[in-house]
Amino acid sequence: MKRREELDKYRDFSAEELKGETARLKESLFRLKFKLALGEVDAVKRIREEKKSLARLHTLKKQQDSQAE
Repeated sequence: MKRREELDKYRDFSAEELKGETARLKESLFRLKFKLALGEVDAVKRIREEKKSLARLHTLKKQQDSQAE
């Protein structure tokens, strides 16, 4: 998914949906790191993508919090 499309999708999420998506990404990262330790090569690219998505979610959460105040 392209970055712009991903951001547009996440901007429509509520605070609870962002929290759920964050938890899902953390779980996914855990599993990918485990696969990497087992020697699966394709996990490196996916880990990088998941980390960036998680950072985007954290940024949007902070933006929503600052707008609410």
